[in-house]
Amino acid sequence: MVHAIRGDFPSTRMRRLRKHDWSRRLVREHELAVSDLIWPLFLIDGPANESIPSMPGVERLTIESAARAAVAAAELGIPAIAIFPVTPQKLKSEDAAEALNPDNLVCRAVRQIKREVGDAVGVICDVALDPYSSHGQDGLVENGYVVNDATVEVLQQQAVVQAMAGCDVIAPSDMMDGRIGAVRQALDAAGFVDVQVMSYAAKYASAFYGPFRDAVGSAGNLGVGDKKTYQQDPAASDEALHEVALDLREGADSVMVKPGMPYLDIIRRIKDAFAVPTFAYQVSGEYAMLHAAAQNGWLDLPEVRRESLLAFKRAGATGILTYFAKVMAEELVAHP
Repeated sequence: MVHAIRGDFPSTRMRRLRKHDWSRRLVREHELAVSDLIWPLFLIDGPANESIPSMPGVERLTIESAARAAVAAAELGIPAIAIFPVTPQKLKSEDAAEALNPDNLVCRAVRQIKREVGDAVGVICDVALDPYSSHGQDGLVENGYVVNDATVEVLQQQAVVQAMAGCDVIAPSDMMDGRIGAVRQALDAAGFVDVQVMSYAAKYASAFYGPFRDAVGSAGNLGVGDKKTYQQDPAASDEALHEVALDLREGADSVMVKPGMPYLDIIRRIKDAFAVPTFAYQVSGEYAMLHAAAQNGWLDLPEVRRESLLAFKRAGATGILTYFAKVMAEELVAHP
């Protein structure tokens, strides 16, 4: 039967390219690969791993378990891991002195990981004082205010201590002014000219960090305090470009946006403006939300997991720090 067609019926049909799987794959613009993933790991100084109730499937790992995780990352092709310590309360202090201990949990873990995997996996170390401070702030506190320049001097020392342990990438997450240039100078002066600096350039004072603070044990120390005097305001976007420009000028090799999903516009603006390696952190709150919805039967976790990570790539992210890294890598290896 021949149907009469209206004169204005579309000759361009967008659905033609969507009809078959082969066609959709042929024309898609973005792909998610194992090489896009960075796996954050929580470290604990104890005899056994510990579960994290607010982050299903994620554990605080012993040094030995973290080293095994690094081996698994290498086998899967995950390029890098990022490590975050759970510092015992007795080692926390006002001046966060444990951050400078060359035998602290992070340094011992880095040495063990490097013995296991060498250069097969990059190790990213967080530079900030909140895991070590009794007040839970990222810097030194004087008269109730987080002071900038004195904090930066401590961060320089912390970065060198981590580099001496074998860290490949120093990632300052503290958001103090001038810390990238200062850390770069300290690393170069100590002979670590090849150690990269990945700046948390656009780190927002976000409510999405709750499960992370539970995981590292800093929530109780911070109490009712906040970090709004140094982390960025969620209502600001131009400020992120200013921060990135400053950090690149000071010597950052790459930059990061944190959190991820609520700030896809920031990722896009940074990548368009600077065309530099730009990473996104799919933070603990994002991870926990997807798991909670899936546990209630409201979302298909494998589907939203892949879609959310692909969204970062579409926005312009070079790579993604995600707690889904291992399971996503396994899935991509099995079903590219």
